[in-house]
Amino acid sequence: MSLIAQWRYASLQTLPVMFGYLPLGAAFGILFMQLGHPWWMALAMSLFIYAGAGQFMAVTLLANNAGLLEVAVATFMLNSRHLFYGLSLLKRFKGAGWRKPYLIFALTDETYSLLTSQGQQAQGPDDHANAWRISLLNQLWWVLGTLAGAMAGALLEFDSRGIEFALTALFIVLTLEQASRLRQALPFVIALLTGLGALILLPEQDLLLGAIGAASLILLAHYHWIDRSQGSR
Repeated sequence: MSLIAQWRYASLQTLPVMFGYLPLGAAFGILFMQLGHPWWMALAMSLFIYAGAGQFMAVTLLANNAGLLEVAVATFMLNSRHLFYGLSLLKRFKGAGWRKPYLIFALTDETYSLLTSQGQQAQGPDDHANAWRISLLNQLWWVLGTLAGAMAGALLEFDSRGIEFALTALFIVLTLEQASRLRQALPFVIALLTGLGALILLPEQDLLLGAIGAASLILLAHYHWIDRSQGSR
Protein backbone atom coordinates (compact mmCIF):
# COMPACT_ATOMS: atom_id res chain seq x y z
CA MET A 1 0.00 0.00 0.00
CA SER A 2 1.44 3.38 -1.02
CA LEU A 3 1.94 6.19 1.49
CA ILE A 4 -0.96 8.17 -0.01
CA ALA A 5 -3.22 5.12 0.23
CA GLN A 6 -2.20 4.60 3.85
CA TRP A 7 -3.13 8.18 4.76
CA ARG A 8 -6.37 7.89 2.80
CA TYR A 9 -7.24 4.73 4.72
CA ALA A 10 -6.51 6.41 8.06
CA SER A 11 -8.52 9.48 7.02
CA LEU A 12 -11.57 7.34 6.23
CA GLN A 13 -11.30 5.71 9.64
CA THR A 14 -11.23 9.09 11.38
CA LEU A 15 -14.24 10.54 9.53
CA PRO A 16 -16.68 9.96 12.45
CA VAL A 17 -14.27 11.73 14.79
CA MET A 18 -13.70 14.55 12.29
CA PHE A 19 -17.44 15.29 12.15
CA GLY A 20 -17.44 15.49 15.94
CA TYR A 21 -14.10 17.19 16.56
CA LEU A 22 -14.51 20.07 14.10
CA PRO A 23 -17.68 21.48 15.72
CA LEU A 24 -16.55 20.43 19.19
CA GLY A 25 -13.16 22.10 18.77
CA ALA A 26 -14.94 25.17 17.43
CA ALA A 27 -17.18 25.17 20.50
CA PHE A 28 -14.11 25.12 22.73
CA GLY A 29 -12.49 27.94 20.75
CA ILE A 30 -15.59 30.10 21.02
CA LEU A 31 -16.01 29.48 24.75
CA PHE A 32 -12.33 30.15 25.36
CA MET A 33 -12.48 33.47 23.54
CA GLN A 34 -15.33 34.55 25.80
CA LEU A 35 -12.80 34.62 28.65
CA GLY A 36 -11.05 37.51 26.93
CA HIS A 37 -7.78 35.72 26.20
CA PRO A 38 -5.91 35.92 22.83
CA TRP A 39 -6.87 33.37 20.18
CA TRP A 40 -3.43 31.77 20.05
CA MET A 41 -3.78 30.55 23.65
CA ALA A 42 -6.76 28.39 22.64
CA LEU A 43 -4.72 27.01 19.75
CA ALA A 44 -1.72 26.33 21.99
CA MET A 45 -3.92 24.46 24.47
CA SER A 46 -5.23 22.18 21.72
CA LEU A 47 -1.71 21.59 20.39
CA PHE A 48 0.14 20.95 23.64
CA ILE A 49 -2.56 19.82 26.10
CA TYR A 50 -5.18 18.22 23.83
CA ALA A 51 -7.49 17.07 26.59
CA GLY A 52 -10.95 17.41 25.06
CA ALA A 53 -13.34 17.42 27.99
CA GLY A 54 -10.46 18.65 30.18
CA GLN A 55 -10.17 21.76 28.04
CA PHE A 56 -13.88 22.52 28.46
CA MET A 57 -13.47 22.06 32.20
CA ALA A 58 -10.46 24.40 32.15
CA VAL A 59 -12.63 27.09 30.55
CA THR A 60 -15.10 26.79 33.43
CA LEU A 61 -12.35 26.86 36.06
CA LEU A 62 -10.60 29.84 34.48
CA ALA A 63 -13.89 31.69 34.25
CA ASN A 64 -14.26 31.19 38.01
CA ASN A 65 -10.69 32.38 38.70
CA ALA A 66 -9.48 28.97 39.87
CA GLY A 67 -5.83 28.63 40.85
CA LEU A 68 -3.22 26.58 39.02
CA LEU A 69 -3.32 23.83 41.65
CA GLU A 70 -7.11 23.54 41.40
CA VAL A 71 -6.91 23.28 37.62
CA ALA A 72 -4.15 20.64 37.82
CA VAL A 73 -5.98 18.47 40.37
CA ALA A 74 -9.33 18.70 38.57
CA THR A 75 -7.72 17.86 35.21
CA PHE A 76 -5.93 14.87 36.72
CA MET A 77 -9.14 13.54 38.24
CA LEU A 78 -11.11 13.99 35.03
CA ASN A 79 -8.45 12.40 32.80
CA SER A 80 -7.53 9.59 35.21
CA ARG A 81 -9.74 7.33 33.09
CA HIS A 82 -6.84 7.25 30.61
CA LEU A 83 -4.97 5.08 33.11
CA PHE A 84 -7.45 2.31 32.32
CA TYR A 85 -7.20 3.00 28.59
CA GLY A 86 -3.42 2.82 28.69
CA LEU A 87 -3.34 -0.48 30.54
CA SER A 88 -5.51 -2.11 27.88
CA LEU A 89 -3.18 -0.89 25.11
CA LEU A 90 0.16 -1.87 26.64
CA LYS A 91 0.47 -4.92 24.40
CA ARG A 92 -0.86 -3.04 21.36
CA PHE A 93 1.79 -0.28 21.63
CA LYS A 94 4.68 -2.61 22.42
CA GLY A 95 7.47 -2.09 19.90
CA ALA A 96 5.99 1.17 18.57
CA GLY A 97 9.42 2.82 18.81
CA TRP A 98 9.57 6.57 18.21
CA ARG A 99 5.80 6.70 17.67
CA LYS A 100 5.00 5.50 21.20
CA PRO A 101 5.35 8.86 23.08
CA TYR A 102 2.92 10.53 20.71
CA LEU A 103 0.53 7.56 20.80
CA ILE A 104 0.42 7.97 24.59
CA PHE A 105 0.00 11.75 24.42
CA ALA A 106 -2.75 11.64 21.78
CA LEU A 107 -4.85 8.90 23.39
CA THR A 108 -8.28 10.51 23.69
CA ASP A 109 -11.60 8.75 24.26
CA GLU A 110 -12.42 8.90 20.56
CA THR A 111 -8.98 7.69 19.42
CA TYR A 112 -9.19 4.82 21.90
CA SER A 113 -12.60 3.91 20.52
CA LEU A 114 -11.26 3.85 16.95
CA LEU A 115 -8.18 1.81 17.83
CA THR A 116 -10.13 -0.78 19.79
CA SER A 117 -12.92 -1.00 17.21
CA GLN A 118 -10.42 -2.29 14.66
CA GLY A 119 -10.45 -5.67 16.38
CA GLN A 120 -7.53 -8.00 16.90
CA GLN A 121 -4.99 -7.01 14.28
CA ALA A 122 -1.54 -8.41 13.71
CA GLN A 123 0.71 -6.24 15.80
CA GLY A 124 3.73 -4.82 14.06
CA PRO A 125 5.09 -1.79 12.21
CA ASP A 126 2.01 -1.45 9.99
CA ASP A 127 -0.39 -1.47 12.94
CA HIS A 128 1.71 1.05 14.89
CA ALA A 129 2.02 3.33 11.85
CA ASN A 130 -1.73 3.24 11.24
CA ALA A 131 -2.45 3.96 14.91
CA TRP A 132 -0.04 6.90 14.74
CA ARG A 133 -1.72 8.29 11.62
CA ILE A 134 -5.16 7.95 13.22
CA SER A 135 -3.96 9.73 16.37
CA LEU A 136 -2.33 12.53 14.39
CA LEU A 137 -5.37 13.08 12.17
CA ASN A 138 -7.72 13.15 15.15
CA GLN A 139 -5.63 15.87 16.78
CA LEU A 140 -5.53 17.75 13.46
CA TRP A 141 -9.35 17.83 13.34
CA TRP A 142 -9.44 19.09 16.92
CA VAL A 143 -6.83 21.80 16.26
CA LEU A 144 -8.57 22.97 13.07
CA GLY A 145 -11.90 23.15 14.91
CA THR A 146 -10.28 25.12 17.74
CA LEU A 147 -8.69 27.55 15.30
CA ALA A 148 -11.99 28.11 13.47
CA GLY A 149 -13.84 28.63 16.75
CA ALA A 150 -11.22 31.02 18.12
CA MET A 151 -11.33 33.08 14.93
CA ALA A 152 -15.13 33.16 15.01
CA GLY A 153 -15.11 34.09 18.68
CA ALA A 154 -12.69 36.93 18.02
CA LEU A 155 -14.60 38.35 15.06
CA LEU A 156 -18.27 37.59 15.81
CA GLU A 157 -20.68 37.95 18.71
CA PHE A 158 -23.44 35.37 19.18
CA ASP A 159 -25.23 33.32 21.85
CA SER A 160 -23.20 30.13 22.44
CA ARG A 161 -25.44 28.52 25.05
CA GLY A 162 -25.76 24.75 24.57
CA ILE A 163 -22.86 24.49 22.14
CA GLU A 164 -20.95 22.25 24.55
CA PHE A 165 -23.55 19.48 23.95
CA ALA A 166 -21.44 18.51 20.91
CA LEU A 167 -19.21 16.54 23.31
CA THR A 168 -22.15 14.49 24.60
CA ALA A 169 -23.40 13.87 21.06
CA LEU A 170 -19.99 12.57 19.96
CA PHE A 171 -19.83 10.15 22.91
CA ILE A 172 -23.28 8.82 22.00
CA VAL A 173 -22.24 8.16 18.39
CA LEU A 174 -19.06 6.35 19.44
CA THR A 175 -20.97 4.25 21.99
CA LEU A 176 -23.44 3.17 19.31
CA GLU A 177 -20.54 2.22 17.01
CA GLN A 178 -18.94 0.13 19.75
CA ALA A 179 -22.27 -1.57 20.51
CA SER A 180 -22.75 -2.38 16.82
CA ARG A 181 -19.28 -3.94 16.62
CA LEU A 182 -19.27 -5.89 19.90
CA ARG A 183 -22.89 -7.10 19.82
CA GLN A 184 -22.61 -7.87 23.54
CA ALA A 185 -24.95 -6.26 26.02
CA LEU A 186 -22.94 -6.96 29.20
CA PRO A 187 -20.32 -4.15 28.98
CA PHE A 188 -23.00 -1.56 28.27
CA VAL A 189 -25.30 -2.83 31.02
CA ILE A 190 -22.40 -2.64 33.47
CA ALA A 191 -21.58 0.89 32.28
CA LEU A 192 -25.21 1.97 32.69
CA LEU A 193 -25.59 0.49 36.17
CA THR A 194 -22.27 1.78 37.49
CA GLY A 195 -22.97 5.20 36.00
CA LEU A 196 -26.39 5.40 37.64
CA GLY A 197 -24.96 4.08 40.90
CA ALA A 198 -22.20 6.69 40.92
CA LEU A 199 -24.73 9.40 40.07
CA ILE A 200 -26.86 8.41 43.07
CA LEU A 201 -24.17 7.59 45.62
CA LEU A 202 -21.14 9.79 44.88
CA PRO A 203 -20.52 13.55 44.96
CA GLU A 204 -20.13 15.23 41.58
CA GLN A 205 -16.34 15.58 41.77
CA ASP A 206 -15.91 11.80 42.31
CA LEU A 207 -18.61 10.62 39.92
CA LEU A 208 -16.53 9.89 36.82
CA LEU A 209 -13.63 8.15 38.54
CA GLY A 210 -15.99 6.15 40.76
CA ALA A 211 -18.07 4.92 37.82
CA ILE A 212 -15.01 3.95 35.77
CA GLY A 213 -13.35 2.23 38.73
CA ALA A 214 -16.47 0.24 39.60
CA ALA A 215 -17.05 -0.80 35.99
CA SER A 216 -13.42 -1.90 35.63
CA LEU A 217 -13.55 -3.98 38.81
CA ILE A 218 -16.76 -5.71 37.70
CA LEU A 219 -15.32 -6.47 34.25
CA LEU A 220 -12.09 -7.80 35.81
CA ALA A 221 -14.11 -10.01 38.15
CA HIS A 222 -16.18 -11.27 35.23
CA TYR A 223 -13.03 -12.00 33.21
CA HIS A 224 -11.52 -13.86 36.19
CA TRP A 225 -14.71 -15.90 36.62
CA ILE A 226 -14.74 -16.87 32.92
CA ASP A 227 -11.04 -17.75 33.06
CA ARG A 228 -11.59 -20.00 36.10
CA SER A 229 -14.62 -21.62 34.48
CA GLN A 230 -12.66 -22.46 31.34
CA GLY A 231 -9.71 -23.71 33.37
CA SER A 232 -11.84 -26.11 35.37
CA ARG A 233 -13.13 -27.86 32.23
